[in-house]
Order: sequence, then C-alpha cells, then structure tokens
Amino acid sequence: MTNSFFKLITADGSARRGTLQLRHGIVETPTFMPVGTAGTVKGLTPDEVRSAHSQIILSNTYHLWLRPGLDLLVAAGGLHEFMQWHGPILTDSGGFQVFSLESRRTLDEQGVTFASHLDGSRHRFTPENVLAFQESVGVDVAMQLDVCVKLPANAQAIDESVRLSAEWAKRSAAARKRPEATALFAIMQGGLDLAARERSASAIVELDLPGYAIGGLSVGETREEMHRLARFSASLLPERKPRYLMGVGTVRDIVMAVDCGIDMFDCVYPTRCGRNGRAMTRRGEFAIRNAAYTRDFTPIDPECDCYVCTTFTRAYLAHLFRAGEMLGPRLLSYHNVYVLNALMREARTAIEAGAWAAFRDSVLEEA
Repeated sequence: MTNSFFKLITADGSARRGTLQLRHGIVETPTFMPVGTAGTVKGLTPDEVRSAHSQIILSNTYHLWLRPGLDLLVAAGGLHEFMQWHGPILTDSGGFQVFSLESRRTLDEQGVTFASHLDGSRHRFTPENVLAFQESVGVDVAMQLDVCVKLPANAQAIDESVRLSAEWAKRSAAARKRPEATALFAIMQGGLDLAARERSASAIVELDLPGYAIGGLSVGETREEMHRLARFSASLLPERKPRYLMGVGTVRDIVMAVDCGIDMFDCVYPTRCGRNGRAMTRRGEFAIRNAAYTRDFTPIDPECDCYVCTTFTRAYLAHLFRAGEMLGPRLLSYHNVYVLNALMREARTAIEAGAWAAFRDSVLEEA
C-alpha cells in the first residue's frame, strides 16, 4: 500500500477529515461502516446500502470461513462479486470471536482453535491463514488476528492480550502476499490500563502498517471509560495513518469518537435496532411498537430526507411491526443506517468549515 493510502485533509481540534484510497473506491472520513457479518448487511440489498450513502461495509472472517467457505468465495470471484457489493470491504479477523465465543475456543501461542457454533467442527485460525483468507477473497482492508479480553480484566489477562496481539500483528505483517491490494490494520489492546495501551501501541506502530485499530473497548466498560480510553489510545497512533475504533455505533458515541481524533467506526447497532423496532434519530431513539405511534402520521424523523422518512409514517411502521411484516425491520434498518451516514457527512462538512465544536455540541445536546 502506497503512502497515498490515507490523506489527512484537515483537522479541527482533534477531529479529522481525510480520505482512504482503496482498491474498490475512495472512502471519505470520518466514516461509519455498516456490518455485513456473513456477506450481507442484514435485511438490506447492496443497492439499498449504497443509497443510504454507505461507502464501505464490514464482513467477518470467522463467519465467512465457516459458511460459505474459502473455496466457494474464490470460485465466485471473491467476496465483492459473490455479494454484489462493489465498494470497499473491511473484514474483521475473527478476533472478536476469540472474545465472544470464549467457551468454544482454545487459545495458544500460535493461534486459536474454534469449535464451530454451527456444527461443532474444529477450525484452526492463525495470524497467517486468517490474513491469507482475507487476501484470497479480495477485501480492501484486512484486520490482524488479535486477542480481546472482556472487561473488567486482571493485569495478567491484559498483558497476555497485549503480548499475543502484538506478536500476531508482526506475524501478519510478515505474511502479506498482496499489500498493494489489501491493506493490513493492526489492533491495539490494553483494556483500561493506560500503560498496557502504551506498550501495545508502541509494538504495532513500529510495524509501519497502513492503518491501526483501537480494540478492547465496547466490551463491558462504562461509556465514560470508553471515551477516556478512546481519546488516550488515539493520541498514541500516527497522525498520518487512519484510526479505527471497533464496535461503536450510537450517535453520541460516534460523535465523541470523532472528537477523539478517530476516523472509522463499525457496529451492528443500527441494523439490530432496526430489526427490533428501535428507531434512531439525532434527538434520541424510540420504540416504534409503542402505542403512542399507532396513529402518528408523521415521519420517523421529520428532518431526515431518507426514503423511509419521505414516504412512510410512524403509524405505518408501527403497523408493520405489530403485523409481523418483514418490511418493517427492513425499512427501519435502512433509516438507521442512513442516520449514521448523514451524521458522518455533516461531521465532515463541519470539520472542513472549522465548525466542529459547534456541531459536536449541538448533536450531543440533543442525542
């Protein structure tokens, strides 16, 4: 990956405005990535994801490895062709499953062995074969295999997470076969321990990789702790490389993270909320099934210009959910993704105009 991979255009305070030049297109930052774990953003077609102004989506190596598998993805012409999403794709490495499927895996110095949550079959993940999988399916950004610990964690668990993640980042960097096509990001760990995060950052930054992620947050800490650690962690990463905070997807958390100097975010939150009848707006969230909305003929958000808000009413959405119609979760998922993408577009404009602080405060006052 060349030095033009990431361009930092301007900054306003700590908030940054930049671009990522990826094989499948340019991504304007700061940006939110909808999660398409198994090769689909749940409930939405690629055209809908695109029309909601998504620039880049996230898929997951662990899930794609199990189903449909590497052979089929390669035979299909790669992940982009298989799912008919022709914009950039970032794939998580399965590191989150090291955390979330702790009872189904064994961890050692060389890698992780999972017992599949689908059928119990055993699968061996190493830094090398996880990267090879991501390169083989043609993704734009590949995350290293790492070790994330649940918070609160003791010092020994944190230190082991930092040590293994750093060692696996080095092994991943050495295993690259297509660096010109797939950018490798390393992941910082360290829990809530500032010294551990400093050690982690030092170890991965010296690898001079295209980008860096802040891991080990949104896994049990308080919101205040997450914001404090995100700001501290961002300060440890290179100014001229993209910074990615993993697993953040509410309006408030994303705005706070942009204010910390972070460029990229992902979360299942907007589509999960959509499937469960929770509408996101810049002025908070609400449950569309509530009785108050059964005769409410206003849009989900009168200030939103998405297809859902310019076409349907709260009453109609409430009816769809009460009737068990699949259109309800689809429409609300679309709206929620659109809300976060609109937030990012406005954030980029505010940073460019030198008006970030006013924009940040106005959003946080209402969120």
